Amino acid sequence: MTFNKVVALIALCILLNSCASNKNIRSLKAHHTENGFQNTYIQDTDKGLLDFFKMRFLGDEEWADHFALGDTVPVQEVDISALDDANKNKHSQITWLGHSTFLVQHNGVSLLTDPIFSDRASPTSFAGPQRYVPHAMDYRLLPKIDWVVISHNHYDHLDASSISLLVELSEAQDSPIQFAVPLGLAEFMLDNDVKSENLHELDWEQSTQNSAVIVQALPSQHWSARGLSDKRNTLWASWVVTINGYKIWFAGDTGYNNVQFKRIGEQLESVDLALIPIGAYAPRWFMQYYHVNPAEAVKIHQEVNSKLSIGMHWGTFPLTAEAPLAPVVELKKQLEKAALDTHTFVTLKVGETRPLKP
Repeated sequence: MTFNKVVALIALCILLNSCASNKNIRSLKAHHTENGFQNTYIQDTDKGLLDFFKMRFLGDEEWADHFALGDTVPVQEVDISALDDANKNKHSQITWLGHSTFLVQHNGVSLLTDPIFSDRASPTSFAGPQRYVPHAMDYRLLPKIDWVVISHNHYDHLDASSISLLVELSEAQDSPIQFAVPLGLAEFMLDNDVKSENLHELDWEQSTQNSAVIVQALPSQHWSARGLSDKRNTLWASWVVTINGYKIWFAGDTGYNNVQFKRIGEQLESVDLALIPIGAYAPRWFMQYYHVNPAEAVKIHQEVNSKLSIGMHWGTFPLTAEAPLAPVVELKKQLEKAALDTHTFVTLKVGETRPLKP
């Protein structure tokens, strides 16, 4: 084989992503490593399960009793008829189902983010973080879902039984649910009965389109693992979902840096709706690199040029030290400190449906 033919073959393999090794492909991008992925604006820590237990049980931080304070989190039953009516009549609205799970309905399209319908964010049904607020609906009564986006593989964001239920619901729809996941999660989804033709595994900046919906993976600052030996083996991401020109940015789970979100704002120009975490931030010395606090959430709200932001990742699972309502209280303080209209960054009751400006 001539030298020119060898060069052409290598180029073709890279373009098709078919025969080049993962090591070679990943070396082309700053967030790729030989064995997985990394953050690009911090030095990733090596803290593991032992460090967490030291922090949780031997640290000086006082942990709130989330179950004793669960009644402070506002919860209401989901109005199922309103969900069905929105799909039928193409109303624009959003419903918070707890933690990072939202149902966004716009122009007849329904988007679900990081669905977790289980009682625990855990690999088992008998141990691990347990939901301390009631479920706001029977999830089998969800309206037709068009898209599901997954930010990363932590148990409070990627739940196997929830995926199985959605696959079951998908089979009863006139068109199947489309699932978008970051790199490395296709195998998990296929193992949980998602069909390959309904699965979109994307790297940062890659996108996929279906009819009037464009789904693009964008950066976030986090990590991944479902066990003790798979840390950062799969990618994490934020997502922008554009429905007939209406931009929804789902931050997923993220820490803050002063580069990525400004770039997202420059890239998207403006965001009609941003879903931004505000909880799971204490103790700060342990959580700061991978979980924003309300002050940083406000910065992100500004930097992505969001017209309306809704706080998530609070009031559902006992993951960190702060009290259930602390993120909500602190968010309001930070908005006032930044001289921002508090109506531009809000929180919802679990189960609440809020109309959106089309």
